Amino acid sequence: MTFKPSSFVAYILQLVDTEITLMTKLLIVEDIPDNAELVRRIMSARGYEVFHAPDAETGLQMAVEHKPDLILLDLGLPDYDGLTLAGWIRAEPSLNQVPIIAYTAWPPDPARQMAETYGCNGYIGKPIGSVKEFVQTVESFLKA
Repeated sequence: MTFKPSSFVAYILQLVDTEITLMTKLLIVEDIPDNAELVRRIMSARGYEVFHAPDAETGLQMAVEHKPDLILLDLGLPDYDGLTLAGWIRAEPSLNQVPIIAYTAWPPDPARQMAETYGCNGYIGKPIGSVKEFVQTVESFLKA
């Protein structure tokens, strides 16, 4: 196949646009920068596009703007609690089908119960004990 320079550039740009469009988008709403950075590094290394919001208001704004495929949501945020944000997200028609995973250091039983009550699809505890298990758990919610 022979390309003229202008058509080759157009072809490459089309491929780049396709790659960007096909990346799975994750939004992590987390007020502790080190926790957010750890998730970003883990998931970016596996080809995910990761956005970070440090509080609930920014989280809602970024969710509406970026339309993530999954939201990892800390339950203890500085402005509003994560469960309030989960309710706002569920009330937004363009986001109400996006999986929301509570990502918290709360004790497992209350965290699971509260996450379920407020419309989250699941729970992942902090700290991350196994990167492999963390990634598998996140991916299981994307496939559901």
